[in-house]
Amino acid sequence: MLQGCGPDKPQFEGVPFEKNATFHGTGFNQQRLDSLTQFIENNLETTGMLILKDGKIIYEYGDIEDVGYIASCRKSVLSILYGKYVENGTIDLDQTIGEIGIDEDEGLLDIEKTATVDQIINARSGIFYQPANSGYDENNILKRGSVKPGEYFVYNNWDFNVAGYILEKKSGKSIYQELEEQLAIPLGFQDWNIKNQKKKTNKSKSRYPAYHMYISARDMAKIGQLMLNKGKWNGEQIVSEEWIEKITTTVTPTETVNERYGRNESSPFQFSYGNMWWLVDNFKNHPDFEGAYTASGWGGQFITVIPKLNIVVVHKYKVPTLVNWGLMSGGVGENTYWQLLYDYIKSENE
Repeated sequence: MLQGCGPDKPQFEGVPFEKNATFHGTGFNQQRLDSLTQFIENNLETTGMLILKDGKIIYEYGDIEDVGYIASCRKSVLSILYGKYVENGTIDLDQTIGEIGIDEDEGLLDIEKTATVDQIINARSGIFYQPANSGYDENNILKRGSVKPGEYFVYNNWDFNVAGYILEKKSGKSIYQELEEQLAIPLGFQDWNIKNQKKKTNKSKSRYPAYHMYISARDMAKIGQLMLNKGKWNGEQIVSEEWIEKITTTVTPTETVNERYGRNESSPFQFSYGNMWWLVDNFKNHPDFEGAYTASGWGGQFITVIPKLNIVVVHKYKVPTLVNWGLMSGGVGENTYWQLLYDYIKSENE
């Protein structure tokens, strides 16, 4: 939920998903879904979960209408919004942040200003500046100016907050206006109200605020379905297929991500990183997950797309208030979520 107050009522009615009328041909059955519910109740504090199969609801749990914090899933949403402006030439991925005029009160180094927009959105800027919000990976942060942009991957919210600023500067609109116009309206969000969106600002740390997003599970599922549809919705190409392909293509390989987070090739959960999307890379043991990718947020927020099964999974979690659980920290919530997927979201023939 929004902190401090209840969410404002939806701005428009939206369009609900259809529900699967039968399990036939879906790969699911009532026994499996009942077991999934029991797993959730015994192991998680899930507030809402949806599974879409072939674009229809096959499973739902909890309050899928609750408008809540989606944490770092915001970055994956932002990556979608970039496509329109990259392809019409408004945003040049090769332009440097220095040319755009990005700086900080303490000053960015000359080498830092040579980072490109492309390096900002794939977390390889080489800028180790503290962000306005949390998400500063102290374990992997290096000395400022010690690497050239593009050489080193680190998941630092400074990059992503600056990515939000770039979109606003280039488009002349707020991120939330873009989210409404590019996604909420054409996809028929049911719980959207732009008044529920708010940024987190801390100018003592950085000039660039975090663009937090508050979206319901069923509206998150529409974003996942758009991705699964390769940018198409109701016969209309909302986002180009080429852009969807770009943002879900590996930029930072699994080996590097494993190194950052203390994993190796025997770890049960492994990912590479694209442009603000995590790409599943342990499908050798789980072949149905080849080509799968996910938006992943602190506290257990996920939008997971599994193309081989034509499935979208959305998960909303009770956000911890006392535990500072990093996005890819290997915390119990994340591991349990992926175990849930591998155990319950798979082909009957596996």
